[in-house]
This record gives sequence, structure tokens and C-alpha cells, in this order.
Amino acid sequence: MSQGTQLVSSPTLAFTVHGTPAPAGSKKAVPMGKRWGVIDDSKKSRPWKNLVAQHAGDAMAGRELLQGPLHLVLRFYVRRPKAHFGASGAIRPAAPRWPAQKPDATKLLRAVEDAMQGVVYRNDSQVVAQFVTKEWGPERVEVEVREL
Repeated sequence: MSQGTQLVSSPTLAFTVHGTPAPAGSKKAVPMGKRWGVIDDSKKSRPWKNLVAQHAGDAMAGRELLQGPLHLVLRFYVRRPKAHFGASGAIRPAAPRWPAQKPDATKLLRAVEDAMQGVVYRNDSQVVAQFVTKEWGPERVEVEVREL
């Protein structure tokens, strides 16, 4: 079996988190005594990360942390603005097909990766392949983790 075939294997873990996906903020260096530390600049990310960690922990159902290389598939869904709908409730023809707006997919990804660290896997450095989409729909993230 080729290595490319391994990426389409069944998920080792799959779960959905309903709610408004929040991006991990920009990282900011701050003094912490004699050393410097790095903190996340986003206030909204902490509750979202906690929610993701809770769902990830439920999905793990007491299993050991995943140890090897991982493929992560994340499908983010964000709410379509009211202006995209006409008076009849149908989506306007001029409404964009994709949500090419903030927050950006990589910051959404980073928040979920951080939330699963210590819950699903030891460290997010284990993620060696990723597939991320951001689409319109009821707000949520669908998560699949595959061991390679």
C-alpha cells in the first residue's frame, strides 16, 4: 500500500463540536519572571478550546493518547450573514459560495489542534498531514483524526 493510500483510511477518532468556531489568536511574548512566555491573544478562544477538549475527551472514551504520526481533517462551518438571503429566505445569487473572510482557516485549525493536545495526542507536532475547509452552515467543526 502506498503512503498516499494511508491518508484515506478510516478515522481513528471522529466527533463534532457544535458552536461558533473561535480562532486561536496571534501569539504574544510576555515577561514571566526572569523568562519570557507566549500567550494566546484571543479572549474568545479559551471557551471554544475548552468545548473542543471536552468533546475530544468524550470521543476518546478513556483510551490512551495517540502516539504516532497523525492526519487531521477539520471541516469548519460558519454562519452565513443575513445579507446573503433574499426576502423569500432563499440565498441570493450574488452571495459568495465560500466564506473567504475572517477568521482564517489556519487560526481555526490552530485552536482545535491546541485543544486536543494532551487529550487526543501528546503534542500537536504529531500532526503530519492536514485537510481543512471552511464552509457555510450551522456553526460547528467536524473533526477526524487518523493514525498513519
